[in-house]
This record gives sequence, C-alpha cells and structure tokens, in this order.
Amino acid sequence: MEIQFKLVDFLLVSPAVALFIFSCIPLLIKVLRGNVEQNSFATLIWGYMGIIIAAGLTVATMGSNRTAFEGALVFDGLSGFTGLVLLFVAAVSLTFARDSESTNDKQFTENMFLMLNCVVGMLTMAWANDLIVVFVGLELFSLCLYMMIALSLEQRTSKEAAFKYFILGSFASALMLYGISFIYGTVGSTYLPDMISAAPNLLATNRLFLFGFVLLLVGVCFKVAIFPFHAWAPDVYQGSPTPLTSFMATAVKAVSLAFFLRLVASQAFSVERFWPFVDVLQWLAVLTILVGNVGAFRQKSLKRMMAYSSIAHSGYVLIGLIAAGIGGASMLGAGGVMFYIFSYSIMTIGAFGVLHLLETRADSDLTFEDLRGLGRDKPWLALAMTILLLSLTGIPPTLGFWGKFFIFSAAVKQGLVWLAIWGVVGSIISVYYYLRPIVAMYMEEPTAGRYTFELRPLSYFAVLFLALLTMAFGLASEPVYQAVLASVSKVF
Repeated sequence: MEIQFKLVDFLLVSPAVALFIFSCIPLLIKVLRGNVEQNSFATLIWGYMGIIIAAGLTVATMGSNRTAFEGALVFDGLSGFTGLVLLFVAAVSLTFARDSESTNDKQFTENMFLMLNCVVGMLTMAWANDLIVVFVGLELFSLCLYMMIALSLEQRTSKEAAFKYFILGSFASALMLYGISFIYGTVGSTYLPDMISAAPNLLATNRLFLFGFVLLLVGVCFKVAIFPFHAWAPDVYQGSPTPLTSFMATAVKAVSLAFFLRLVASQAFSVERFWPFVDVLQWLAVLTILVGNVGAFRQKSLKRMMAYSSIAHSGYVLIGLIAAGIGGASMLGAGGVMFYIFSYSIMTIGAFGVLHLLETRADSDLTFEDLRGLGRDKPWLALAMTILLLSLTGIPPTLGFWGKFFIFSAAVKQGLVWLAIWGVVGSIISVYYYLRPIVAMYMEEPTAGRYTFELRPLSYFAVLFLALLTMAFGLASEPVYQAVLASVSKVF
C-alpha cells in the first residue's frame, strides 16, 4: 500500500518531473558536444515537448482534488488552472527568447533550462498545501529569474536589474519566512488547511498569529507589485530582456495571485479584528491603481510604461481578492480574480511580444517614437498591438473588458462600491497612455533613422495568435468564466 501511495504521488507531480527532464536534455547534449551550443530551434523543440507533456499531465490530474506527499501538495481545480496558464506563458516566452538578440546566443540552452525550472518552482507553489513548500517553490523560481536576468547580453542595465531584484526579493522572502515562523508557533502546523481552519479564531484572539499573517501578505504583495512594494518593477522590467520581462509580468503574477487567493479562502478578512487591515488593503488597492496609472502616464519608455500599467493591474486584482476574502459572495470575487489572471496573461505577454519583435539590439529601449508609422509598414503587427492595448484598457468586447467587469461587479456585490468606482477611474486614466502607441502607429509619420527590423516568424505568429485569442475569448467569455468558477468552487 505504501509503494502504491508513493507511485500515485509521483504521477501527480509528473508535470514538474517532465519539465525538469526535458530541460536537462539540451544541457546534456551541449556538455557532450564540448560546450558547443546546438541549433537553437532543436533546443526550442525539446522545451516545447516538455511543456506539451506537462500540460497533458496537468489536464489529466486537474480537478482530482487529491493530495500528495502526506498532504503537502494539493491538486484541485485552482492549482490545475493556474498550472495551465503558467505552461502556456512559458511556451510563448520560450518562443520569444529563441528569437531575441538578448537571449539567443551561446547560452540559449542555459536560458531554456532556467525558464523551465522556473516553471517547476511555480508549479510547486501553485500545488503547495504547506507554507514551507510555498517558500521552497517561491525561492526556486526566484533564483532562476535572478540568473536569467543576469545572463542577458546587455551588460549594464540587466546586471543592475538582477542585483536590485535579488536584494529586494530576498528581503520580501525573509519577511514571508518570518511570518511563517509566527504562524507555525501559534498554529503548531504549516499546513494551509490547519492555518485556514484556525485563522478566524486566532486572528480574533492571538496577536502573534495576526502579525505572522500580515507579514505573509506583505511578502506576497511584493511579488505582485502592490504599493508601496512596487518600486522594483519598473527598473527590473526595463533592465531585463523583453522575453523575460513578459514572463515575469505574467507567470510570476499569476502564481503569486493564485497563492494569495488560497490565503483569503480562510475568510480572514471577515474577522472583526482584521477589519483595520482590510481597510488598509482597500486603500493599498486604490493607491496601487493611482500610482501605476499616473506613473505610466509619465513614461517615454514603452517597457517602463508597461511596468507601471502592470502595477495598476495588480491594484485591480487586489479589489477582487478583497471581495473574495470578506465572506458573502466570495465565489464571485475568486472567479473574477482567476479570470483576470487568465486574461491579463494573454494580453500582457502579447503586448511585450510586439515590443520584442521591434527590438534589434540587446540594449534596445523602445519609446513611443519607435512605433511611428508601424500601421503602414507592418499593418498586421500594428493591428495585433492595437487589439492588445485596447484589451488592457478594458474596451469591450475584448477579453480585458470582461476581466475588469467580473472583478468590479464582484466588488459591487460585496458592498465595495467605492473600490469599483476607483477601478473605473483608473481605467479611464489608462486610456491616455494605452492610446498613445495607437496614435503613433497610425497617425504619425516615422522619424528619420528609425529602427529597421526583421520579423521573426515564430514570434510573429505567436503575437497574432495572442491577439486573436484576446478577441475570441472576449466574444466567448461566458464559457471561460464558467470554467474558472468550476476551478475555484472547491476552494471557496
């Protein structure tokens, strides 16, 4: 019986095992070739094979509602849906990395190895049913990200970004671990079910548990760039290779928000003693929306503009998280958050993909001027960028509109009308900086000496496909939303 139990555990974690094995194969080939890089397309195929097999295994175990390794990992609809989003993002990011000047050189094999193992850490965090396992997964994908940023061919800003991310990320991890120690000291367990069942009572009676829970939330807020823990994002996003920026802006945020959703499933926000912190979180959501949108308003660099807009989107999602954590119609808030993770990942990685296609050097830092005349020179690429930006703005009938609609409607249903109003105000502010690139592409003449670029077929197809998904899922949002609700139904 014990051997059978271990075999079942292995089968449940097989997506991570498949990713690790296929990430090692190109590395082994390179070693056997005397440290000579094989054809990058062959390396990419190995990566695709690992991701496809991992996705199939994830679908096979999705919704099984089983645990593994003495309950340390849980495989339910939430972890399965998050895992599929992570694998999709990894496949697209790997495509961009293969076509990028910054990452496709003599170390593309190493980049592919680190990216797939980064996803292994993210899957571990998505599956985690224990706070220690959460920390292990968090550190695994964080260390891979630090190294990938530093491996960029660009020698100045990438090293600065890696160092900043490492220092601030280590500080946030230390806060999380400190909070976990307080939770363990008061609950006597690091298992999430034990913490969730004890949270309502301990939050009302035990200050040490309250302190630990708040520190845990602070650590997660750093990972998703909630104000005032957002300052690292613009510098790190700008200094990183654009394919890696797209990966960080989507995958890291997706897995961190999924874990945040598990924390609010404790209904801690409905405990009377926690209400002052809920008020603080509501104001942090408002300030995050304002800081992100106003910051993006002032940028000339497209990557920094996207970084600040990513901060604003974290504020929108925080509204949904608060709605999911205060009881009542929490299911709507949880469904809105997961739908937003799905829609945001598609829109954002597509927009960064367009920037990646326009870059010709490892140290390229595109501005709005570099988009001038793109609608005439590359009409399909400009159309894709237009759809993605309109979706990020929240213009119907795109996917982004429905993402905001589900979150704001959940907030209104929970009595958080003022938060929904601030979300709408933030969306109105974002119209300006999201329309600036569209105006440049269609209504301005190209400047002399503008970058000349060659389109990379795989990345070009990926961007067009993402734009098509944005419209298609926007027009057929109801089936997607019902699937999302089913994925979170067992948690809430």
